[in-house]
Amino acid sequence: MRTGAAILVLGPSGLATARRIRDGLDGALIHGRAGRVDGGEATFDSFTAHARRLFAGGTPIIGVCAAGALIRVLAPALGDKGAEPPAVAVAEDASAVVPLLGGHRGGNDLARAIGVALGVAPALTTAGDVRFGVALDAPPAGWRLANPQDAKPFMADLLAGAEVKIDGNAAWLDESSIPFADAGDLTIAVTDRVRDGGPACLVYHPATLALGVGCERDTAPEEVRDLVRETLADAGLAAGAVAGVFSLDLKSDEAAIHALANAMNVPARFFNAPRLEAETPRLANPSETVFRAVGAHGVAEAAALAAAGPEAELIVAKRKSRRATCAIARAPEPIDAGTAGRPQGTLAVVGIGPGTADWRTPEADAAITEADDVMGYRLYLDLLGPLIDGKTRHDFGLGEEQERVRHAIECAAQGRRVALVSSGDAGIYAMAALVFEELERHDRAEWNRVAISVAPGVSAMQAAAARAGAPLGHDFCAISLSDLLTPWPVIEGRVSAAAEADFVIALYNPVSGRRQSQLARAREIMLAHRRPETPVVLARNLGRDGEHLEFITLGELTPERVDMLTLVIVGSSATRRLDRGGAAWVYTPRGYAAKAGPT
Repeated sequence: MRTGAAILVLGPSGLATARRIRDGLDGALIHGRAGRVDGGEATFDSFTAHARRLFAGGTPIIGVCAAGALIRVLAPALGDKGAEPPAVAVAEDASAVVPLLGGHRGGNDLARAIGVALGVAPALTTAGDVRFGVALDAPPAGWRLANPQDAKPFMADLLAGAEVKIDGNAAWLDESSIPFADAGDLTIAVTDRVRDGGPACLVYHPATLALGVGCERDTAPEEVRDLVRETLADAGLAAGAVAGVFSLDLKSDEAAIHALANAMNVPARFFNAPRLEAETPRLANPSETVFRAVGAHGVAEAAALAAAGPEAELIVAKRKSRRATCAIARAPEPIDAGTAGRPQGTLAVVGIGPGTADWRTPEADAAITEADDVMGYRLYLDLLGPLIDGKTRHDFGLGEEQERVRHAIECAAQGRRVALVSSGDAGIYAMAALVFEELERHDRAEWNRVAISVAPGVSAMQAAAARAGAPLGHDFCAISLSDLLTPWPVIEGRVSAAAEADFVIALYNPVSGRRQSQLARAREIMLAHRRPETPVVLARNLGRDGEHLEFITLGELTPERVDMLTLVIVGSSATRRLDRGGAAWVYTPRGYAAKAGPT
């Protein structure tokens, strides 16, 4: 079960149970209280603030704690019952699983999955689950309730003793304890057609319809949407019975198709031309013109049939608008769109910060959690620990940046969800720029169809500045002293210009085993414009074992004091060192003192 849940652990006694839960739930992450729980993927200081923030953001919550504690924390955040995420309390010794909120929005299913992982029966209390073994407002995967607003009065009548007649077939209803009768006062209708419901009639749509779509490049989303709406309406078919939007893989980056799938809240999946060509004998409108263009005799009809399976029937043959086509096939059972064709590949270029989970953003965690494959320099992947357990890991060494990027794009082009990991921020001396450079250089059609995103991270200079105080409090720049990719005269000119302009300067890659002279030359250039007493921050391994922060002066800066893992921040003429209460800080004022006037 893929959940994206946060497992909140307050103390070390609950960590073993949390790990068992995480191992049983795909996508769940352990959030441990800072200073008390080690080994999680994220940490928090305030249980109350953290739980409420996650809850407000729609994240399912599993609290390895007393049910009362989780209730008290979340109570002020309760609002719309229909929009709240699940919240489940689990005893630290794994003896009890209690769904507290969102029972019919996945909470009961989440509790059941946790119960399987822990080997205990969840304490379900929702009336329908207890009495009839089914939640009528939360049908199983592959089914949709067309009128959820009527579920409450329907359930109330059912609990009061009313009987139900069923119009249609659904195995999950047959397995329940609902009192069915041919002359029941209530009705459950099972159909893929449009049907009105009400307080005495719940309408369920099985996801048995496969919607095949084709369109010209850059067709307006409105044209495709309107064609599909008219087609469904003319056929009397319910949009809620559509399992997915299906097309040719050459269209996997077509905005109109993804907009349609998003609007219908279904996945978009794609087939290659040989797979669509295999459906030719079943097509109502095979086309030689289409075959010459894409290698298959049909797109919309073929994609619908391929998705719906060998026993499907084409119930709506190809319909056309000016630039788009659609067709509909019906399967005998609900379609698992997740196994039909393949999705558009995705590549998330992720900055993981200096390495500690505390400095990793929720966006970065989410991108990594959702990935099938994780790629990066092996040290950076090691820093992610259990966050990448169960994923396909692709390790690369230093100096293999281009190979790493090309492999990531190629893997994503095969329909995989890929996370390419960088330390710090992915867009600062890291992988993001190289991804776009490779895309531009090669201009390969299959690479261009990959959906690319960049998740920011805490950069080395931000981490160093935070530890030091506020040396980047005024204008600053970053310069890499590595001349592997940039000629040294260019770097030297940038150092000179930044020093003359009085920028605070963050120096990346200051030295290496074979490269020592560049830092000495940079210091010489800066001393031509800065006092020897100018504060300098040396930051090494921030957020990792061996973290070290040192304040020196520009006059004291020598290559022997730094290494490749050190970030150097050289202050401007305004940067100061402040010693107070046994602590030392470096900061660069913005000029508020002059604005305020004399004290």
